[in-house]
Amino acid sequence: MAGEGQAQGGPVRPLTSLALSTAAFVALLIFGLGMTSLVIGQDVIAVRGLGQIPGILGTALSTAAFAAGLWAAVRRKPASYWGSAWTATACLLGYVGGIWLGGILTGADLAAATAAAGGVATSWFGVVVAAAGFIASWAGIALVRTHARRPRWPWEDEFDE
Repeated sequence: MAGEGQAQGGPVRPLTSLALSTAAFVALLIFGLGMTSLVIGQDVIAVRGLGQIPGILGTALSTAAFAAGLWAAVRRKPASYWGSAWTATACLLGYVGGIWLGGILTGADLAAATAAAGGVATSWFGVVVAAAGFIASWAGIALVRTHARRPRWPWEDEFDE
């Protein structure tokens, strides 16, 4: 049975919004990078010999930056949609920084790691990372700001017709 609090509706809790939006960000990021790579016919990390570590570390740091940025935005009362711009910027910086750091950790020289990070930052891949961060954080903030009621089936109405 639904309690009175659930029947009234209202915003989604910030922690729930953070979890849902972070999962959506990761899905958008992976899908967006894959489709962009397919459409333009170029690897996300065009520098040869770096392996998978820079991409994994870039995704992990970008996800951490997304979660931190969105958490800062949804904790405010009221949550501001401007948080999406800051979160998108943090995602891009986290991804580029992760690629650079991953390149260094794999034993590549400084020039190769910088070329890989700069190549992502100045290409469509950087736009995809920022767009995924912006879209997912906008949705997360919207969840916290909503005053909508939960969806109901017609047979859940109190008054039978």
